Amino acid sequence: MSIARRLFTALGIVLCVAAEAATQAYPARPLRFIAPFAAGGGSDVIARKLAQKLSEALGQAVVVENRTGGSGVIGADATAKSAPDGYTIMMTTPTFTVNPGLMRKLPYDALRDFAPVSLIATAPHLLAVHPSIPAKTVADVVALAQARPEHLTFSSGSTGGSSHLAGELFNSIARIRMTHIPYRGGGQAVLAMMSGEVSLGFVDLVSTLPYVKSGHLRSVALTGAKRTALLPDVPTFIESGYPGFQSGIWYGVVATGRTPPDIIARLNTELVKIVRAPEFVQSMSAEGADVVASTPEVFGDFLRAEIARWARVIREARIELQ
Repeated sequence: MSIARRLFTALGIVLCVAAEAATQAYPARPLRFIAPFAAGGGSDVIARKLAQKLSEALGQAVVVENRTGGSGVIGADATAKSAPDGYTIMMTTPTFTVNPGLMRKLPYDALRDFAPVSLIATAPHLLAVHPSIPAKTVADVVALAQARPEHLTFSSGSTGGSSHLAGELFNSIARIRMTHIPYRGGGQAVLAMMSGEVSLGFVDLVSTLPYVKSGHLRSVALTGAKRTALLPDVPTFIESGYPGFQSGIWYGVVATGRTPPDIIARLNTELVKIVRAPEFVQSMSAEGADVVASTPEVFGDFLRAEIARWARVIREARIELQ
């Protein structure tokens, strides 16, 4: 063997040993946990709960960094362009899988530039109607919509948001035509429902629950896979005859793409322990959410399916691209 070849071989061994040592030492410094939405919101609150427990598990600070703007694009872009070393992770929500189908051009690839770590939890939407609408079941809503196409209106907090797309998915699956009325934020969308300005909406369960109990809104069905203890008498769309209808809010964690698999595995192991702890499960249940704690592979499959599904809904609903 030539001297040059021996040197290259030795150098390769040194680099492999160094890389292995770096991985074994992970984490050797604080982690950055990007929350792509404003402080105080649902995803930010969950990110901070996870960060605190993850810091305890890893023995390093996990600092939540709010990188807001562009419907989550700014935070996602910062994550995608970070070093693939496991020191930058990000909280994801449905917006992450909607943006590829809604936006003409993204500065990243939602699948290639991120490494799935775990799906954390899911929460359903609640289909609620104004009391003046003579509908108590999903079948009632469909019958009203079929009798008077485009007469029923549904509100959402933004065009392309999860509640908007839930309504469009319902339009598609039930073969009806309700009219979407967007508002500036979920709070205004719910107020519009309560005043009778719009007929119905797919709303956040916990924040709307007081209005349901006071009689200002009537609950019809849940978009999740099962009923919730918060409204045990309210059926799901699946129970109501629409097995293909599921939507809602979900929370997950991704890292920068090309992060080493063993680091992803370490992060996944610690996150699964955290979210399966009784304290975290209880806090999620109080928010109407169910803990998932998936493997990276399952979360990756979920992301691919969601991106394809919402792109199809956006296309069929002819929602104007941003």
